[in-house]
Amino acid sequence: MFDYLIVGAGFAGSVLAERLATRSNKKVLIIDKRNHIAGNAYDHYNEEGILVHKYGPHIFHTNSKDVFEYLTNFTDWRPYEHRVLASVDGQLVPMPINLDTINKLYGLSLNSFEVEQFLESVAEDIPVIRTSEDVVVSKVGRELYEKFFKNYTRKQWGMDPSELDKSVTSRVPTRTNRDDRYFTDTYQAMPLHGYTRMFERMLDHPNIKVMLNTDYHEIIDFIPFKEIIFTGPVDEYFDFKFGKLPYRSLEFKHETLNVEKFLAAPVVNYPNEHLYTRITEFKALTGQQHPKTSVVYEYPQADGDPYYPIPRLENAELYSKYKKLADETPNVHFVGRLATYKYYNMDQVVAQALTLYKKLTEKSEEALQAKKPAISGSASLVEKLVSRAPKQE
Repeated sequence: MFDYLIVGAGFAGSVLAERLATRSNKKVLIIDKRNHIAGNAYDHYNEEGILVHKYGPHIFHTNSKDVFEYLTNFTDWRPYEHRVLASVDGQLVPMPINLDTINKLYGLSLNSFEVEQFLESVAEDIPVIRTSEDVVVSKVGRELYEKFFKNYTRKQWGMDPSELDKSVTSRVPTRTNRDDRYFTDTYQAMPLHGYTRMFERMLDHPNIKVMLNTDYHEIIDFIPFKEIIFTGPVDEYFDFKFGKLPYRSLEFKHETLNVEKFLAAPVVNYPNEHLYTRITEFKALTGQQHPKTSVVYEYPQADGDPYYPIPRLENAELYSKYKKLADETPNVHFVGRLATYKYYNMDQVVAQALTLYKKLTEKSEEALQAKKPAISGSASLVEKLVSRAPKQE
């Protein structure tokens, strides 16, 4: 019998499998309906021998020392700070918006103080920030909002920013200096040999069994286990009892080109032209040397694998019903982006998984403590009997 059946071999499931197997000596079966481990972070060498991310670019960044040090157990790192350009008005300019973005876009030569004044002059006063549109317009004004955010968001989410929760665009900063890094986290790096290799090392333990091409519905009645860790869509687990939670999906078009370099940056965003939102060049992420290059175009769509929970009030209310049901379901633990209907980064999923492991460990310790009184009482009785026994000369 397995102590845990883990559904999903992405970050959430794999971290928990590793901790439970190596630290708690638990027997774990981890399954995935896909034909590979590593979830959406899965990477592989294509037919030309170029390392590519099958499900679009995955850039690791975190402010958590604990998360970074944990993953360091399974990979060496390649230092990497992500940079993005946006195609706007026929120019490629830094994204997020910074000092150079404004100067290049408008043919100006402002300094940091002046660009701060410029942004204040165009920003709209919005007393209560509710939507993604509110967030951007209150920071950079209507014109920059329409150039960089409005159409990109429409493509990405299939709806206007005025319909989306403020959390969507709050993730993107605006800078008055020349910092053109997409992220400013303390730890920014890429797994030296790729994500899949990191996951292989994570799951390489005799207590862990892996089954791929496996839907949990097919095996749940036949394989004995004590508890479940579920990382798939929470609404699916409960057979869509309250209705289907909305997600956005993506179609990825991969191309290998007979040139050494294709893009001016690792990622180029296209807010206004084309049906795709961005192009990524993988060699820029991995540092691989190769005479050819490989890129991926991302086309957001409504149907397909669930990638992004759609942050709207009505969706949050629907999820709260599933959350209540999940909390009331014994011996089933829900973790990860799909299971908790949250738009988490990779490091946040790792942190969530480590937190759940700690709770499971505390739960086991509490169960042991609950059994101790009877044991200690028996021991005390034995001690009394021994002390009263006549001594032999």
